[in-house]
Amino acid sequence: MLQNNLELKIKIDQLWNKFWSGGISNPLTAIEQITYLLFMKRMDELDQKKQADAEWADEKYTSKFEGIWVPPEHRSKRSGRESAVELVEILAHDQRQHGIAKRTLRWSEFKRMQAEEMLQHVHSKVFPFLKDLNGAESNFTHHMKNAVFIIPKPALLVEAVKTIDEIFEVMERDSREKGQAFQDIQGDVYEFLLSEIATAGKNGQFRTPRHIIKLMTDLVQPQLGHKIADPACGTGGFLLGAYQYIVTQLALKADDKRLPLDEDGFVRTSVAATLTENAQTTLQESLWGYDIDSTMVRLGLMNLMMHGIDEPHIDYTDTLSKSFTEESEYDIVLANPPFTGSIDKGDINENLQLATTKTELLFVENIYRVLKKGGTACVIVPQGVLFGSGVAFKTLRQLLVERCDLKAVITMPSGVFKPYAGVNTAILIFTKVWGAKDKVTQPATEYVWFYEMTGDGYSLDDRRQKDQSNPYGDLQNIIAKYHSRNPATDTDRTAKYFMVPRTEISDESNCYDLSLSRYKTDVFEAVHYDAPSVILDRLIQTEVGEMDEAELINVQSGIVRELLELKGMVG
Repeated sequence: MLQNNLELKIKIDQLWNKFWSGGISNPLTAIEQITYLLFMKRMDELDQKKQADAEWADEKYTSKFEGIWVPPEHRSKRSGRESAVELVEILAHDQRQHGIAKRTLRWSEFKRMQAEEMLQHVHSKVFPFLKDLNGAESNFTHHMKNAVFIIPKPALLVEAVKTIDEIFEVMERDSREKGQAFQDIQGDVYEFLLSEIATAGKNGQFRTPRHIIKLMTDLVQPQLGHKIADPACGTGGFLLGAYQYIVTQLALKADDKRLPLDEDGFVRTSVAATLTENAQTTLQESLWGYDIDSTMVRLGLMNLMMHGIDEPHIDYTDTLSKSFTEESEYDIVLANPPFTGSIDKGDINENLQLATTKTELLFVENIYRVLKKGGTACVIVPQGVLFGSGVAFKTLRQLLVERCDLKAVITMPSGVFKPYAGVNTAILIFTKVWGAKDKVTQPATEYVWFYEMTGDGYSLDDRRQKDQSNPYGDLQNIIAKYHSRNPATDTDRTAKYFMVPRTEISDESNCYDLSLSRYKTDVFEAVHYDAPSVILDRLIQTEVGEMDEAELINVQSGIVRELLELKGMVG
């Protein structure tokens, strides 16, 4: 929703500029540090709100900032054989010697400190408390273990705290005046921060635009109780997309009519207020992400927690390696895996059968492997996967067509991933029917639905501005036509979408080619041209019209004479 909120965008730009001028110029590093500050602010506000709600409802609530906190390094070692009395004495001793009053760790407390004192306090007390927030055994604490707070200058911290307070003031005002849930606005702000990563990462990794994630979740329609994964999750965008889709559908079933369309034509919310406690627990246990970049893992954890997912399941894992042993685990896989990387041949999981080190092929095979039978994947691939002539390319396409029900191939224009990259990509949707060890008695695919996306609602240049004349692009049309696809009616191969029978795709001459151009019929519109003599008359008239009287006397010379000679030749 930030497309139309200039004030918030300006505030976020100011925050970026402060970090840049303060010596933190790496976008990922800046995002990490900003995220930590946003967490500190949001944690304080949420705690105060829960306290107020509990008092209003006459219920008991224990504040996260109540009591004494002892840093992990100062906690006495225990053998596990201590009595209850001994444990109480140990705890009391640790608190007397090294305890920190939790109330001093609130944002609302430390923001009033002088610059030098604030930096020291946040660095040595508040940030360690944040890392220890969910307890020693939590996934969040595990991945925050090596996180560092590196804001170097007191003045930068003071300015950042001030700007974040201003951002929250704008969010709160918008929530009151425009009726959008505060949590959704906060999520938009964080997503906008992530979008400021303007360079591709290593091995072809780059952030998937939110509207493409929303498109893909609407195509596969994840449900409460589905186990959902992203094997190369980055900042957790697909997991968040699945979470928001499920929460939104439950809100709509609860007859929540207040949810408006967003700028891309989707209805979305992150607010899980309509969910029962059991439903919330089920949903929290449904989302699983993996990445090989520790920074991305932390950003992914933070991203999901900022949207209300208290304990996300995102781990530092190479899902292509031998250490990843999961198989037939997930109902839904949503992914945009790295495109141009390769993996050490000796480290490739032996369950992957493709004779290649290309990650764009191995990830698709691995996604097939981790799907349950009947599970569905929606995956972005470079278009080279659709028609590559190598043995591994053909073998993968054969797997998708014969062992899976390959439902759709949606090609996207190259500008979708700008400014990160200009690569041509496609979305594959497939459902696993036959396992890797099953004998295929009948190929699973009957028809493949092709769609040629020509626009996504944004300009296809580096600026990626909203297309006011067609703000939804093809997004909503793709969703509608996909869910109503019919081999009996989707037969016009001159149209943007059509269906192709498997028998044509698996024909020996086609080599399981899945490129849209292989099956689309191009229509060439006849262009009418004037006769040469008519064109020459027009040129002569143009030349004569520019001459004065003196020049007209000598009209038979120069370019006019040559044009007249040419006209005589063509008749």
